[in-house]
Amino acid sequence: MFNFGTLIQMLARLPVILLAITVHEYAHGFASYKLGDPTAKYSGRLSLNPLSHLDPIGALCMIFFRFGWAKPVPINPMYYSNRKRDTAIVSLAGPVANVTLAFLSGIVLALYSCFLEPIIWAPLSAFIIEVFFELAMVNISFAVFNLIPFPPLDGSKVLGALLPQDKYMALLQYERFGFPVLIILSVTGLLGRVLSLVADPLYNVWWSMLNGLVALFS
Repeated sequence: MFNFGTLIQMLARLPVILLAITVHEYAHGFASYKLGDPTAKYSGRLSLNPLSHLDPIGALCMIFFRFGWAKPVPINPMYYSNRKRDTAIVSLAGPVANVTLAFLSGIVLALYSCFLEPIIWAPLSAFIIEVFFELAMVNISFAVFNLIPFPPLDGSKVLGALLPQDKYMALLQYERFGFPVLIILSVTGLLGRVLSLVADPLYNVWWSMLNGLVALFS
């Protein structure tokens, strides 16, 4: 049932989603740039502007299901010294950035809870805390989702670094079916149940870290 608490949660999720996709795509572009590929920079995608990376359908999926996708940053593996290895590095950069952001949010939330929460107006403080929780949950879910080894997600590029070239090219034949299949799985709830097998342990680690830091700072 939709209620005031749900509204607050969704309002808190909106800026979090914009931050998550921006960090994710910027990390891809930055990693590729550092590996010698200027494509993202020349296409205007080496940017911290959320609108440069926003995919409307992917963002809606993130609002309602906590996992989705952004507009992919263009890369050109021809610039890499080792195409398979460097493509995998660039692909991992986005999910790693999201997980890093999630755990940084836990550190900041612990500091906020111990030192600032008591002096902040209670309704505002509740919203701020919700934003931090959403920051962790959305970024972890986004990272895990993008690591699925199914094209066109990042995980398929990582898998491609491990597979023989002919097997990887065979996998890419299914790329055009990727997003329609993922949307169907999202709507039916099947995808969420599969992702929770990986995401839930990461959530638990985040919770343990948060509780440990709160106890340390208190």
